[in-house]
Amino acid sequence: MSPGVMVSGPGRRFPLAPGDGVCSGIRPVCGAGKVSGDILETETVVIGAGVVGLAIASALAKNGCDVIVLERGDRFGEGISSRNSEVIHAGIYYPEHSLKAKLCVEGRQRLYDYCQSRKVEHRKCGKWIVAASESQARKLEDIQLAAARNGVELARHDRGAIKRHVPQITACSGLWSPETGIIDSHGLMLSLLGELEDAGGQLVLRSPVVAAESANDHHLLRVGGDNPLTLKAASVINAAGLGAVPLAKAWAGLPEHHKPQQWFARGVYFSYSGRHPFNTLIYPVPEPGGLGVHLTLDLAGQARFGPDVEWIEREEYTVNPDRRGTFATGIRQWWPELDPSRLQPAYAGIRPKLAGPDSGFADFRIDGPEDHGVPGLVNLFGIESPGLTSCLAIADLVQKKLI
Repeated sequence: MSPGVMVSGPGRRFPLAPGDGVCSGIRPVCGAGKVSGDILETETVVIGAGVVGLAIASALAKNGCDVIVLERGDRFGEGISSRNSEVIHAGIYYPEHSLKAKLCVEGRQRLYDYCQSRKVEHRKCGKWIVAASESQARKLEDIQLAAARNGVELARHDRGAIKRHVPQITACSGLWSPETGIIDSHGLMLSLLGELEDAGGQLVLRSPVVAAESANDHHLLRVGGDNPLTLKAASVINAAGLGAVPLAKAWAGLPEHHKPQQWFARGVYFSYSGRHPFNTLIYPVPEPGGLGVHLTLDLAGQARFGPDVEWIEREEYTVNPDRRGTFATGIRQWWPELDPSRLQPAYAGIRPKLAGPDSGFADFRIDGPEDHGVPGLVNLFGIESPGLTSCLAIADLVQKKLI
């Protein structure tokens, strides 16, 4: 048995047998592929098994498509999907009519409904956006108006009201978002993967796409790993997260002006050991590149702080413990009783940005055939926050672009 190509699903993980040519592992499981020379032909390939890729694959499979998901890693959801705050966002900060605003607001309610019906653990705990100074307080009105334009209602509260609700917080004013929540993102991905497999699709691990070409209404994908093979597909969705732009840049047949630039914004998180007084999320007024060092909770109630924003040149996840002091200074602006010694380095995440440090807002890019002219190809670029919240709505949009 070869350890190189793996199929994975909820509750099982088994190697694919070599010896039948380049498609030895995929064809028996998928049931939809056929061999043409040394090429495996299939209907639809999704590249990337993060939460967005799995949501897309599940939706397509449930609608009758034969779907293979290719993931370069050893497990699904190892990239952006496992290195975030696990927050269900309300849709507050994004410009009106942007894809981020539309898909977040639509996706948020759909995600709550999905979690309820599929028993995915989550909690609608709400969040406070707090202003620690009068200069920050002036920005709250803009945030409230922007949210209202997206159909999200926020309640404005003064210092006294905040003190009654969260007495440990020092803030001159704040906004309350009742629709914000937290979710078990791994549980969500397990559920989506289960639906994909129930509908006949499959996930193939340790299978990086090393070359791609589109021509004559089909796509050829050269898949690396220990058991290399070539896939020929009618439709391909590039949902490779941090790797989506590099893959597109090397994609033969995709017009050059549809290959964007990408920047990496890294954010690190510190956990807070022991007890704390909070049962809701606390966000400061946003800072350039992110939402500031905020307090989030996991479903077990443990507090963590982050992310900060650091622009980097390459993918790198080290958390420098010396950043503890900077974190503590920021947090103490609104929580003076913080004990810095209880801040412990946790993890780092990277956001794929389509605009650099001084360029302002950049929207999701979901480019389909009507955008780039290549039939059956959808590229997803810059899918950072609120990608988790938006995943089900993104899946629907991708399906429409393939019609």
